Amino acid sequence: MSDIFENAILCKKCNRVMKPTLISKNGFNLRTIRCEKCNEIIVHPTDKAEYDEFIRLKNKEFEVKMRMVGNSYSVSIPREIVDFMHESEKMMDNMVKLCFNNANQLSLMFNTPENAENENNNRQRTVSSKEVRIIRNNKPVMHVKQVYDSANPQNNRTIRIIKNSKSEKEQEEMEED
Repeated sequence: MSDIFENAILCKKCNRVMKPTLISKNGFNLRTIRCEKCNEIIVHPTDKAEYDEFIRLKNKEFEVKMRMVGNSYSVSIPREIVDFMHESEKMMDNMVKLCFNNANQLSLMFNTPENAENENNNRQRTVSSKEVRIIRNNKPVMHVKQVYDSANPQNNRTIRIIKNSKSEKEQEEMEED
């Protein structure tokens, strides 16, 4: 069967041929076509359906039981999540990576190469950052940057940039989250 994205598609606004592109969103690579003139974007319907299913599962909160098995605890993973990953038969009895993200958050990594080694004894590393900007009367008042590094907690920090009318001060506070 032929895929519609294999054909030339014209933009309905400006009647130009759209170019294929790739957008990465939450770990998904979405096939798209984009008009270079008006920036109209069309996402491949199959990719969009799979991404929407992921968002539905991501926004759903599961209650699972934690059980004692020997000297360890086990947590059941809902079938809905495993089915989405398309790996239910392959994942059984396979090893997965488990690491702390925060004091109250664990991370499970599936489909990791068995011999992927890094300097942190095979621990997966999570580096994330977020920014918050406070604007009052259409003028920036404060800008906060937070950086989180699971492998090097000493690098976790919050940077506050306070903007005054005459000068800009930057304060850096080291925090271990």
